[in-house]
Amino acid sequence: MVLALAVAGWIAAAPWLTVHAIKDALRTEDATALARLVDFPALRASLKHQLADRLVRGAGAEVQSSALGAVGLRMATGATSLAVDATVNPAGLAAMMEGRAVWRKIGDDFIPPAPGGAVREPLSDARYRYESPSRFSITTQDESGGALVFILSRQGLRWRLTDVRLPR
Repeated sequence: MVLALAVAGWIAAAPWLTVHAIKDALRTEDATALARLVDFPALRASLKHQLADRLVRGAGAEVQSSALGAVGLRMATGATSLAVDATVNPAGLAAMMEGRAVWRKIGDDFIPPAPGGAVREPLSDARYRYESPSRFSITTQDESGGALVFILSRQGLRWRLTDVRLPR
């Protein structure tokens, strides 16, 4: 009975333990530990899809329907994809978790905050919530006040960061 209760408690606390481990890995700049806690390929795919969708919607129907517009959108989507590949790394993830809107500056090189500048603790003032037994969300605000949602997914008995939902 006690063992079952201890296992249930550990399972319930696992997402919070993962969040704490991610924060520690970011703080100590431990890329190896972070790679075990974050599914970077899934994160990149999600961000590419969100940014491409945002780009196409922003272009409007006229641009989408013209042949030249379609070529331009394809080139812009490719550039966005390259920028996501370049920014979804430990430093870029730390910036997102601190609320810095790195994705709004896609195309620019990632520039960390100036030394001595105000840096927020990763995931400060976040709200945590189970969405299902296999999905856990962490909602915080970016520097413009938009909701930024980090999604942890259970993979077997461990949890990993698999998705980030950008503010609209």
